[in-house]
Order: sequence, then structure tokens, then C-alpha cells
Amino acid sequence: MEILIKALQFFLSLSILIIIHEIGHMVPARLFNTRVEKFYLFFNPWFSLFKFKRGDTEYGMGWLPLGGYVKISGMIDESMDKDQMKQPPQPHEFRSKPAWQRLIIMLGGVTANIILAALIYIFMLFITGEQYLPAKNVKYGIVADSLALELGLQTGDKILMLDGEEYDDFMDIPREFILGDIQEITVDRNGEIVKLPVPDDFFGKLISARMGGFFSIRYPFIVTGFLDGSAAKEAGVKEGDHIMGIGGVTTWSFDEFARTIPEFKGQQTTLTVQRNGDMLDLEITIPDEARIGAYAENIQNLLDFETRSYTFAQSIPAGITKAYTTTTGYFRELRLLFRPEVKVTESLGGFITIGSIFAPTWDWVHFWTITAFISIILAIMNVLPIPALDGGHVMFLFYEIIVGRKPNDKFMEYAQMVGMILLLSLLLFVNFNDILRLFR
Repeated sequence: MEILIKALQFFLSLSILIIIHEIGHMVPARLFNTRVEKFYLFFNPWFSLFKFKRGDTEYGMGWLPLGGYVKISGMIDESMDKDQMKQPPQPHEFRSKPAWQRLIIMLGGVTANIILAALIYIFMLFITGEQYLPAKNVKYGIVADSLALELGLQTGDKILMLDGEEYDDFMDIPREFILGDIQEITVDRNGEIVKLPVPDDFFGKLISARMGGFFSIRYPFIVTGFLDGSAAKEAGVKEGDHIMGIGGVTTWSFDEFARTIPEFKGQQTTLTVQRNGDMLDLEITIPDEARIGAYAENIQNLLDFETRSYTFAQSIPAGITKAYTTTTGYFRELRLLFRPEVKVTESLGGFITIGSIFAPTWDWVHFWTITAFISIILAIMNVLPIPALDGGHVMFLFYEIIVGRKPNDKFMEYAQMVGMILLLSLLLFVNFNDILRLFR
């Protein structure tokens, strides 16, 4: 059921983003009296799921969910309509328009995606505000995993600064660590300030582990409810109990318990809980799936999250700023692909990777947050100077503006074909990567 919910959210988000992107092309085309012959959600080789015509434009939905398109008269695009290009140019065609108008039409899609992201952020900030976890409020510290331990971090450390800079939002720390070439971490360890140098080769280890084995937020495993047939409930665990250990191994935090319980799957052992200040050892048989069927207290109820509230007037500049910082942040992430430690082929993901970032339950706040982020990614990817993408057309338009003449139609046809082959190959590769990860 979780997979279905994620898939539905991904499908809805993708549909919204494609429609907005193509509207971004169609609106300036119409403003410049350029005929739009087709407007399609998804591709429609051989047949369409449905279609209808209004004015000069055919609207429809294809069956291949790899994108969408608008077919603009007199333009070499995905349709590869060579017959039209053999005819004399008409006033309503794309090729008859001045270069600056064609440039605006081609940039319309990515512009629409950026505007959509900004609008989502504006309304999200106005309606729900912006919740964040101040670094100073991570009162239980971190859970240090293997790479963190190698760096010198310890479970319970409270991260104060990276390279002498404090961070209001704790969630910025992992991202800044991997993007910012951090040289030193300052932590509070049982009231003592400790500075830990970061070795030059640590970034490569972090990338190789795909950010695994680093650190997470530490919080206690306090039981708030049970699944049907819960092994914990049958053993006598009650709501409000703090699970402190299993099989004699101390597991104060939820993360420590989750890592330790697989060692006892299928075994009869003891569960140590703290109840009203008393320590109790309860006999329990751990199921083969290594789960005890108990819900842990939500981290938002254990740590002091804060919320920035905005009036509508305040949310407008704040939303625009958030769209800008998200865009520049993604460009920073793209820089990582050019670092020698990064194995680009292993870092890329397809539909499964994108779909996995949606929530397993239908959460509209999370849905729109992810949709805004993907909208920015879609804009950035489309503006890359690759034939068959908007950025490829923009690249050739800049060439025309600088040199003073267009590339010939035959060259544009071949460039479009090469670009489409490259994109389809990349699409197949990244989705094959996803399938391999599932088997691993």
C-alpha cells in the first residue's frame, strides 16, 4: 500500500509539473502569434489515451509517461516533422519569429517551473509556516555511526559549529557538511567543547558510503502504541515505557535499538524498559522480521522544534528567497558530480529514486514541498545545453544571435536526433540503476 501511495503521488506531481512546463512554452508562443498545433501530457507514439481539438490546437494525453510536449509550428522538435520544414516559412511559424521571441518561448518552460516552485513556497510558508529544529535543541545529541566514529564523533555529541559557523537549522548540517568542504567540527561532549579536524580523504569515504554510516539524531525509544499481534505488547510493554536495552545490550536511543535487534531475531531474550523510574526486564520472543510491533514517540514531540510564521506579505519575499536558495543549492550539489571521488554512474537515479522521496502516507504538506523541489530540478535539467532539451534550443539561439545566422535545418534535425538518443539512453540507464539497487 505504501508503494501505491508513493506511486500515485509521484504520478500526480509529475503530471502537474509537465502541464505547467508546457503551458510555459504555449503562453509566450500565443502572445507572439505562433501557432501551437499540439499540447500533450505524456508522449503518444502510435496512439493517444484521449484527445480533442480547440481552435488550432489538439489537446491530449499520451500513454508513455516520460514527459510531455507542445508542438509549435515551424520548429524542429520531438515530432521530427520534416515535411512541414520543407514548406516555405509562414508568418505563424516559430522559424519566422525574431530570435528574441523564440528565445522567450524556449525559456518559458523552465521559467514556469521556477515560478511554480516559488508560488508553492509562498503559499506553504503563509499557510503552515516553516518548521525547523534549532541545532541547540538537539538535546540528546547524535547517534554516531561507523564513519562518524572514525572521524572522532561519539554518540551523544552535540554538533555546535562547522568551520566556526553556527547553524539555526540542524537539518542544514549534513547537507553543508557534504557540500561545503568542511575542515573542522565543533561539538559539545558532556559539557566540554571538542574540535575535530576533518581529514582530506573523508569526503571520498562519505560519498562511497552514499552518506550511510555517518550520524543521525539521537532520541529515546518511548512507546506510544502497538501493532496488532505486537510481540512487545504480549511481553508486557506499556505505552510510555522507555525501551532501554535488549538481551543485555544497552540501547537507550531508538536508532541504537533498531541496529541491535536484528542480532536477536527468532530468539527468546529480555527487553529492558524504564517505567515510572523503575527498570524492568521483560521476557520476549523476537519475531523473524526483527520487529517488536511498537510505535516510537514522534521526534517532534521529544525535541523542541520551532516554527517561523509569515503573513501573506512576508511569505512572498520569503518564498521567492526559498526558491532561489533551493535552486542555487541544487547547482552546488551538481558540482559534486565533477569531483574525482564521486562515481557518477552510481549516483544517478530514475523514477524509483524520485518516487521514493514521497511520503508513505498521503501528506499534502510533504507532497507540495517535494513537488516544488522537483519543479526546480526539472527546470535546471531542461536548461542544460543538450539538443532535444530546451537548453539545446537556447544554445543554438544564442549562436544565431551572436553569429547572425541560424544553423541549417538539416543540422538541427541531426542534433535533435542525437539529443533524443542521448536522453533515452540516459533514461534507460538511470532506471536500470534503480532496479540494480533494489536487488542489492
